[in-house]
Amino acid sequence: MFKFLKKAKASEVTLYAPISGRLMDLSEVPDEVFANRMVGDGIAIAPSGEILVAPCDGTITQIFSTNHALGIKTPEGLEILIHLGIDTVELKGKGFARLKEAGTEVKRGEPIMRFDIHEVEKLGKSTITPIVITNMDAVSSVEKAEGEVEAGASRIMTVRMND
Repeated sequence: MFKFLKKAKASEVTLYAPISGRLMDLSEVPDEVFANRMVGDGIAIAPSGEILVAPCDGTITQIFSTNHALGIKTPEGLEILIHLGIDTVELKGKGFARLKEAGTEVKRGEPIMRFDIHEVEKLGKSTITPIVITNMDAVSSVEKAEGEVEAGASRIMTVRMND
């Protein structure tokens, strides 16, 4: 009867592994910007796979010209940055192949980028891949998973949005 008095349940967004590998805490990332959560909170993956997939349904908001990083926005308004490797912008695109373009709507598990981890390592860069929520002001809590993950199939974070 008095539905207007009931508080609406805050929305939750489940993020799945964008690449197969082992989950790591952001504090372990060998880059102080990510390790100190200056861009936002999240998790990182030490990758074993080479295909980056959408971690959720959403829209690709940006893909850097060097293909080393991209942004995705979910229908709930969560903004996610995926950064393939550390200092990989210096590779000027070598080791990365774009499979989708900015502005494309994607479904969880849909391939977005090919990431040649062997080439990137050979060129002297870390392949550790941070997945960061860049609009933490819209988030009330983040629950993170641990262990080995499979791209598109394993949950890495459950994010509760503010009411």
